[in-house]
Amino acid sequence: MSTFEHKPRTSLQVTFSVLKALFIRDALQRTMAERFSWFWILVEPISHIIVFVGIRGIMGGSGLIAGAEFIPWLVVGLMTFFVFREGFLKSIGAINSNKALYSYRQVKPVDTVIARALVEGLLKSLIFVLLIIGFELLGANLLPADPLSVIFLWLLAWMLGLAAGLFFSVANALVLEVGIVVNVMTLPLYFLSGVMIPLNFLPHNLLQYLMYNPLVHLIELMRLAFFENYRPINNLDLMYVMWWVLITMALGLAMHLRFEYRVKAA
Repeated sequence: MSTFEHKPRTSLQVTFSVLKALFIRDALQRTMAERFSWFWILVEPISHIIVFVGIRGIMGGSGLIAGAEFIPWLVVGLMTFFVFREGFLKSIGAINSNKALYSYRQVKPVDTVIARALVEGLLKSLIFVLLIIGFELLGANLLPADPLSVIFLWLLAWMLGLAAGLFFSVANALVLEVGIVVNVMTLPLYFLSGVMIPLNFLPHNLLQYLMYNPLVHLIELMRLAFFENYRPINNLDLMYVMWWVLITMALGLAMHLRFEYRVKAA
């Protein structure tokens, strides 16, 4: 008998191995599928910043927000929204784009969604760090006042995108039109989350309805963690965001358990 006996791997080890392989595969596709993939990944947030600064200049807005400068304030809001949006939107198509892998019984649809969200989260984190370094080199202060809160809120924004991606990836695999509707709905969500416009300027009657959007709370709390003297809107609630993440995550995982074989065969 051999001195070393082969020990069967646990289900957790198999899942980790599958996620690692899927992560590497998606990361390579995301960054090397085209010649200028890395360039476009970095240029997207910069182009948004330039466009919004230009629009604000044309409209004659001042360069200051209460307790923060406009461009750093905008960058923090944009990147927080992007880490949610990219993890969400890219995850929606993960099930349909990995159909060939389901012939391997170790690969489950939920693995493809999580791996894709991990790739997007890592890429957006790297870009955010590069932007912070770039702004510091240019003399603009973008270092967070409360780094631990920034890290926690950043992970929470990513988890909210993953949770939504888990839910809608199954819905999109069963009904293809769901993905189209969701893509259309992200544009108004962009503006209704306070990314570009300070929500303090909005009427109270409108603001009380926008507060149902967890991204409003996340983005404002992130700005407060970056800018020590920033004056956010009232009634921000971190627990409200956490409940959104937990409930949406639970619904998404339940959808994957309930419809796993249907989405594989769809």
